[in-house]
Amino acid sequence: MKVRYRAAAGIAVLAMAVAACGGGGGAAKKPSAEQSQQAQQQMAETPSISINPVAYDQVKDGGTLTLPIGQWPTQWNVNHVDGNQADTADMLDPIMPQLMVSDDKANFTPNPDYVTDVKNDMSSGKQVVTYTLNEKANWSDGTPITWKDLEAAWKINNGKDKKYKPASTDGWDKIESVTKGDSDKVAIVTFAKPYLEWQGLFNRATNHLLPASHVLDPDKYENDYKQKIPVTAGPFKVEKIDEGTKTLTLVRDDKWWGKKAKLDKLIFRWMDPSAAVNGFANGELDATDILAGAPADLKRAKEVPNSDIRKALSPNWRHITVNNQSALLKDKSVRQAVAYAINRDVITQSDLKDMDWPLQTLGNHVFMNNHKAYVDNSGDIGKYNLDKAKQLLDAAGWKQEGDYRKKDGKEFDLTFVIPTDTPVAKTEGELTQAMLKEAGIKVTVRPVPVDKFFTDYIIKGDFDLVPFTWIGTPLPLGGLPQIYKTGSESNFPKSNDPELDKAIEAVGNETDQTKANELANAADKMIWDLVHTIPLYQRPEIWATKKTLANFGARGYKYYDWSAVGFTG
Repeated sequence: MKVRYRAAAGIAVLAMAVAACGGGGGAAKKPSAEQSQQAQQQMAETPSISINPVAYDQVKDGGTLTLPIGQWPTQWNVNHVDGNQADTADMLDPIMPQLMVSDDKANFTPNPDYVTDVKNDMSSGKQVVTYTLNEKANWSDGTPITWKDLEAAWKINNGKDKKYKPASTDGWDKIESVTKGDSDKVAIVTFAKPYLEWQGLFNRATNHLLPASHVLDPDKYENDYKQKIPVTAGPFKVEKIDEGTKTLTLVRDDKWWGKKAKLDKLIFRWMDPSAAVNGFANGELDATDILAGAPADLKRAKEVPNSDIRKALSPNWRHITVNNQSALLKDKSVRQAVAYAINRDVITQSDLKDMDWPLQTLGNHVFMNNHKAYVDNSGDIGKYNLDKAKQLLDAAGWKQEGDYRKKDGKEFDLTFVIPTDTPVAKTEGELTQAMLKEAGIKVTVRPVPVDKFFTDYIIKGDFDLVPFTWIGTPLPLGGLPQIYKTGSESNFPKSNDPELDKAIEAVGNETDQTKANELANAADKMIWDLVHTIPLYQRPEIWATKKTLANFGARGYKYYDWSAVGFTG
């Protein structure tokens, strides 16, 4: 699903051989108590935001900002599961409405460019949220943004009409109705059941608001945003989508009713991940993100004159998704054996080595290490235990014959799917391959085209194991039904556990935040036991930027104010 978390392939360069980590899992040592303490201290010292904040009137008028993207979309409808990519969301932020926005502490407030008032009322016995839309807010075709656009968002995302393929139904499925208030500019959203994270609706935490005229009809929903963006409503507008060079060019929209954008132009260019830092160094790019497993890129970026390295904690995390419906992995005990045989500490240390980032594995599927509700729920399954893995495989009938195990004449051979041109994923595959071989499991690393990685492989379930990154939001609880509930479009392993579904439902029905967090941690223990996903680490958010770039960089939970992004010199 796309709404709550956005999937991003691990786009980074890792100049490190498998042998550097000792090959198999047994060669690596669990971090010592001193190392763990150092990682916790380093985590505590990492800021929650680093964007070079500059007052709007101190940012110069004009200029072009050029940024790289690692995935080029074919589906620009962010409500659609096929449009559930982090890069797509980033490119739509400057041109699409977001009714509520988050600060760096994950506090949401109404976005005055689109709404002049938002009321959350429980006095009637039901939760009723009333949005008063800005009278000036129009789509770029001149059509007013009205309550009908909010109603359309609910209808296409609530999961009731199977003609739509929502990335997530969370929150939307709790809405009873969206009706007109005193005018077309007033939308009354009534919930059948209370929804704790209601602030995430109608923004990038769920889906950007799109015009009803282009999404409510199922055919338009499917096709109006394929390789095109028909209508916008933001400080920028589309000048050109170039499929040949995979470039989106945005220009200032003079019809914008809010603060005038400081930049004249904003360009997003697809660039081979291995070339992005070179592009930054030679001036083709004004900034580039540097992901895990790219210490050489980080070192290179630091050496670029007048550059600035900005890093912050973010709700993004690296993991390995385990296909629960794969013929070889349907047995939970076998999936648990795979989890025991994978040394998460080895992969984490490999990916984060020399990245100036805490070497700390992640013990939770819902909360990040720095979240107040974080608890390490990994238990025994999160600990490397080769003997336990072998015992479970023996008990499941997978007997060692030579290098690998067999059952009923069939070899235990798993496919580890990775996107091409992503060395960090390649190394993760090779490490996993070496670790699982020690347990008698054969792993074939299968590179696939990066532009088809999600649509043709992950979404369709054509994998046994696959590594990628979930891009989170300030509202973590919505990730539970989105990623782990039976039937969700974003439940890529296609897990089916009625008890887990009940636990997730209990989280969604809770109105007390503390209690909801406790219930989420209880559900997380069940996810670990199910071996739906093997968390690795909280992913670094590191940006190399020009020193003069203002209000942009490692933003953590904060939403960018694209009107104020620009240069100071």
